[in-house]
Amino acid sequence: MEKTLNEQELGRRESLNRLKELGINPYPAQLYPVNATAKGISVEYDPEKENCKDVVIAGRIMSRRIMGAASFMELQDSTGRIQVYMKRDDVCPGEDKTMYNTVFKKLLDIGDIIGIKGFAFLTQTGQLTIHSKEFTLLSKSLKVLPVVKESDGKIHDAFSDPELRYRQRYVDLIVNPQVRDVFVKRSQIIAQMREYFNNAGCLEVETPILQSIPGGATARPFITHHNALDIPLYLRVANELYLKRLIVGGYSGVYEFAKDFRNEGMDKTHNPEFTCMEIYIAYKDYIWMMEFVEKMLEQIAVKLHGTSKFIIEGNEIDFKAPFRRIPMLDAIKEYAGVDIAGMDEKELKETCNKLNVAIDPSMGKGKLIDAIFGEYCEKNFVQPTYVIDYPVEMSPLTKRHRNNPELTERFELFVCGHELANAYSELNDPIDQKERFEEQARLKSNGDDEAMYIDYDFIRALEYGMPPTSGLGIGIDRLAMLMTNQPTIQDVLFFPQMRPEKAENKEEGQDGGNE
Repeated sequence: MEKTLNEQELGRRESLNRLKELGINPYPAQLYPVNATAKGISVEYDPEKENCKDVVIAGRIMSRRIMGAASFMELQDSTGRIQVYMKRDDVCPGEDKTMYNTVFKKLLDIGDIIGIKGFAFLTQTGQLTIHSKEFTLLSKSLKVLPVVKESDGKIHDAFSDPELRYRQRYVDLIVNPQVRDVFVKRSQIIAQMREYFNNAGCLEVETPILQSIPGGATARPFITHHNALDIPLYLRVANELYLKRLIVGGYSGVYEFAKDFRNEGMDKTHNPEFTCMEIYIAYKDYIWMMEFVEKMLEQIAVKLHGTSKFIIEGNEIDFKAPFRRIPMLDAIKEYAGVDIAGMDEKELKETCNKLNVAIDPSMGKGKLIDAIFGEYCEKNFVQPTYVIDYPVEMSPLTKRHRNNPELTERFELFVCGHELANAYSELNDPIDQKERFEEQARLKSNGDDEAMYIDYDFIRALEYGMPPTSGLGIGIDRLAMLMTNQPTIQDVLFFPQMRPEKAENKEEGQDGGNE
């Protein structure tokens, strides 16, 4: 049921109707000839040259001070804010002063979007300002914005409640300019990665989101149904197996920024829908990939921050290559104080119990080792660290280690205790791959609903021959978190997954603001 409108909302609707009575369309359709931005004017304006004499700018009214026949307001566009000076006789040069006395002073509100035509100048206090010669209402706002004020370097009445910010990201972006900056940097990160991969000769591709077999990762999938084919389909948990099919087909390097979906828990580093970049390059191995990745991350850090060192979660993190490398079993020995090399499933369960690591009966060797590692090791990797050479049970798609068949040629990159990247020397032996899939099927039959399905078509692809290949997956959301120093994944997703709003709250806005 729609919420009853409050006094301010009713007032805005009355203003809307009054504008229509005056013959002013509050939502005009025509093009508005913007030729300048707030940031552009601040960069280009030179008082000695007296330039910026014919600027047309559009944006949202964020504050205003009405002083009789003259007024100041602050206009915000996508690049920032700029002050606007409006004089009654300039915008209404004739005898009819309705546009100023009635429309501007009484019928416009904070949050309305308007267009301004005028010229730039400096006030007596030296503030860059646009002198308005004409204004046009472009969109009437019917909701009251939260009033976020800044004085003496402090923010007052901040729109900071996470529940409201994530549900109403549009309001968050309007009143918290630093949030817009986070998403600009996220976009820059992706653009830099694309440039890096393209320069390496790789091809950006697209692979299916709806899959008949959810492969490429150990994860619980979302299930849907295709009516025409009358078959179940799954939202992909990873795009790995399709990209490797393209390597079989003859491409030397392919990558994809993919939306993946995993029907699992939600916390500050997990969202059921997330973005993952995966890349596969023929005739490379995981050692080469480590160097490839650390050079890329150093380059991104420098381009974003001007240096490889910056603060993340209160720590100065240095992305200068090379990164530390430590074998997984050595890490467990160092931080958990046990040597698990050669242990079978029973011995690992006993070790978990001794270490007070929570487990369940469905866990096989791989998950038991991962549980110990997660509990005792991950938090210690603050500076960028490659954990390498994982046990074979943890890596069903990875080539066995060239020096130890009990291990695999795999690494994960950890920063500030968070996994950021996962990479392999890819398994290209179809017989070994089939046996690994069959072990995953055994785990699934024992109750592990995250274990992989057997993908016979992928095995068939490998039987045609896949060259030695190195593959990498990087969580873009986590990378954005780290590079912008954001505490949760929700802070780098425009629209994170949330519980549905309760019916009585669906129309709740930010009422009670003042102008």
